[in-house]
Amino acid sequence: MKVVGLITEYNPFHNGHYHHITEARNLTGADYCVVVMSGNYVQRGAPALLDKYTRAKMALACGADLVLELPVCFSSASAEYFSMGAVSILENIGVIDYLCFGSECGKIDTLKEASDILLTEPPLFKKILNEALKTGKTFPQARMEALRMFMPQADISIFSSPNNILGMEYIKALTSLNSRIVPVTIPRIASGYHKEALNEGVDTVISSATAIRRAVRNKMPLTDLINHVPKEVFPLLSSTYNKTWPVFEEDFSLLLQYKLMAETSASLTRYLDVTPDLANRIKGLMEPGFSYAEAAKAMKSRQWTLTRINRSLLHILLNITEDSMKQYKANGYAQYGRILGIKRTSSPLLRTIAKKSRLPLITKVGGTANKLSKTAQSMLNEELCSTALYNEVVYNKFGILPKSEYKQGIVLQD
Repeated sequence: MKVVGLITEYNPFHNGHYHHITEARNLTGADYCVVVMSGNYVQRGAPALLDKYTRAKMALACGADLVLELPVCFSSASAEYFSMGAVSILENIGVIDYLCFGSECGKIDTLKEASDILLTEPPLFKKILNEALKTGKTFPQARMEALRMFMPQADISIFSSPNNILGMEYIKALTSLNSRIVPVTIPRIASGYHKEALNEGVDTVISSATAIRRAVRNKMPLTDLINHVPKEVFPLLSSTYNKTWPVFEEDFSLLLQYKLMAETSASLTRYLDVTPDLANRIKGLMEPGFSYAEAAKAMKSRQWTLTRINRSLLHILLNITEDSMKQYKANGYAQYGRILGIKRTSSPLLRTIAKKSRLPLITKVGGTANKLSKTAQSMLNEELCSTALYNEVVYNKFGILPKSEYKQGIVLQD
């Protein structure tokens, strides 16, 4: 049995994701494809456009065999924590042979070289990094400058492209965990990660998730997206459109206002990614009537990127603290493997995982207390609370919860 693992968000699932799954299976000769997917909140510090069970169903319909949830503490975190959380799940379920990810670079040796520098942090690297930070550069900019000094022969774009950065972090995580999983990368094709315009074409088109979300936000007719998503996905999108999705940051604006009103600058520093300086900025710039997005843009500065601000605000809203992340890190990052969906034909895979996994597997939340450690229960409680909040927002916006078939806690796909 060969198994390839993917780390994903599918926000939403599009043709590029279908290409990724197909190429991952072809390149590795895998019998099964296991996906670790962000739940209801994603790495850019925002709620997912669609709920996690609908997105899991899309993945299963397009080639995945098993979808596991990346806990919210990792799915909403920096690239390092996002990667460590996801890779720790793949490593500890005991069956993954390959980790396949897309990258702008497409060269695994170059990404490995960069990841080794990031992992070991030689003295000169640290010196250049710290000097760049002192000039007011953001951490990503400072790190890019330090890496460029160590790898002058490399294309400069490798150090700033989003999927390259995640790829380096995935490899770093594999090395840190002494994993036997082999990293494999495929070149990202057709559309840049942050490209906001849909690509044109009359047949299958690969556009970025950013462009698709922007089109939905601008109320483009859903039929205009039919060539941008797999044929298996469009019916799932169209049948639930304006019923349980789309969900945006703005839908959480009043909740965020209330949460920040109840906090002081000092108490805000409890939350993940919130430094004292950032806490003062958040309290000082938050104005009545600000939407979530308006607040984040007002707080953005040369020192803090918009994504960093969004993540910080989301951690405040969801009560994800610095102390809890330290606890998870000390205990090996992910504390369980929660199954969001599985193909019925993939039961041999699940039986093998059940035998080999070093993590407890969760199919139904009820009755998990006896098989979870205190740390794992804390992580799961964060997930349950954040999901309850997401569902409450969906209900208040649309008057309906995600389909009852998902309330069992797992999607079964034929």
